[in-house]
Amino acid sequence: MMNPAGTTPSTSNSSWACQAQLAFNSGPSRKRSNNKIQCALQSTKWNIFQKAAAAALDMVETALVSRKRSQPLPKTSDPQVQIAGNFAPVPEMPVKQALPVSGEIPACIDGVYVRNGANPLFEPTAGHHFFDGDGMVHAVAIHDGVASYACRFTETSRLAQERDYGRSVFPKAIGELHGHSGIARLMLFYSRGLFGLLDNEHGMGVANAGLVYFNDRLLAMSEDDIPYQGQLTSTMIAHPKLDPETKELFALSYDVLKAPYLKYFKFTQDGEKSPDVDIPLNEPTMMHDFAITKNFVVIPDQQVVFKMKEMITGGSPVVYDKNKTSRFGVMRKDATDASDVTWVTSEDTFCFHLWNAWEEPETEEIVVIGSCMTPPDSIFNECDECLKSVLSEIRLNLRTGESTRRPIIDLTQHSHINLEAGMVNRNLLGRKTRFAYLAIAEPWPKVSGFAKVDLVTGELKKFMYGGEKFGGEPFFLPRDNTILEDTEDDGYVMGFVHDEEKCTSELLIVNAKSLELEASVQLPSRVPYGFHGTFVRSEDLSHQA
Repeated sequence: MMNPAGTTPSTSNSSWACQAQLAFNSGPSRKRSNNKIQCALQSTKWNIFQKAAAAALDMVETALVSRKRSQPLPKTSDPQVQIAGNFAPVPEMPVKQALPVSGEIPACIDGVYVRNGANPLFEPTAGHHFFDGDGMVHAVAIHDGVASYACRFTETSRLAQERDYGRSVFPKAIGELHGHSGIARLMLFYSRGLFGLLDNEHGMGVANAGLVYFNDRLLAMSEDDIPYQGQLTSTMIAHPKLDPETKELFALSYDVLKAPYLKYFKFTQDGEKSPDVDIPLNEPTMMHDFAITKNFVVIPDQQVVFKMKEMITGGSPVVYDKNKTSRFGVMRKDATDASDVTWVTSEDTFCFHLWNAWEEPETEEIVVIGSCMTPPDSIFNECDECLKSVLSEIRLNLRTGESTRRPIIDLTQHSHINLEAGMVNRNLLGRKTRFAYLAIAEPWPKVSGFAKVDLVTGELKKFMYGGEKFGGEPFFLPRDNTILEDTEDDGYVMGFVHDEEKCTSELLIVNAKSLELEASVQLPSRVPYGFHGTFVRSEDLSHQA
């Protein structure tokens, strides 16, 4: 997941601001002039006591927002920074067919490329972090070399209720939940739930981060809620792992308020969920990602933690704990309890994303490939130090309980390259891989191209978008589902790219072996920078639930 991380995106093209304003105002659900009408319609459902409570809570909220606006916001929660330029939202778009294509789309690409992202339905009234936006899925369908495009909001419980309300009423998890005003925001939210003005029992999440196609369903996820469409009663992190051989789906769920702070579970190929396995932790830890091998799950217990008491003293509940020792837990996939977890320490290691992991039985080690980020909490809290993300190999010795870590790329030659957001060949997830395809996050937080990295030699090959073009996560699509030793990189890298000078967006398709551009699909509207995506082949779509 990429984010503005406290830096101000360029705003050289004034049309962006106009498009962002259009996004907030377009469509009947977005017209701010209709807010009073919508609120009035909402209030017809309420009795006299609810109406009185709503009026009183609205007065408190008005005073809170007024006070918040009178104070300078940190860059990590300032909407003018976080959703400026091409980070700004767009309205939904119906299907646009027969899009212009430059070059030729390879015949093996037949299906739908979908990518998730944060796209706030309503204009923020106070603090807002890019991660706080409502989930929107952008889709390009390709069949016989012809492409079409559409984008839609994910109908979360939060989105549906705020649309009925006519404005934002749910607290923004990162942009607003800081200090005393954050506590006040939570109290307002739960008070509205107490009086029946909204439903706070069916999730607060935005489903804007991960996408996975599993059991004939496309699931949109963020770790603060159930997946949509989902059958869970608890949250699930944004990066579940699909085993390419067994077709099982593995996942974690964490709780920031009460123990057990972490749970592990899995699903059979048919979607049957296992019982939860409680993983004992001393404190709630932020886990955006984890890894699997053929036989194990790899759980990162790192130094970015949740300390809700920090809000009482005016701080952020998401903090870097320098006194905590980072470690990885290794547990068998079929575990029914946490008794066999092996914890391996890894000093000062924070990986927001883990790209792959595999077993090396001859050395009793688990090899983990991830991007080690410093400062660890800089994407959540304002920091003067420049963010660095170093692609690393971490070896976990299950016999000694110790680890080693090394940068995969020669830092004397590439000292300032941030590699974040990407993947390996998903047909080899959990197995030894040679290549990874990762976003070149420069100038941070923008993505100026992607890199194909040889994980064995450290060799790095770049595909740069050029000029004022920037993108997001590169998605690797294998040519088919067969893997031979010399065909791991036989496929294509896909991703949305936006030209900030021309204010146009396109889908690029690049040959993964040669890094030559195969085709470009011109899109009918601007596609904001976003998070993670996937590709659903036509044969899988034919069985869609």
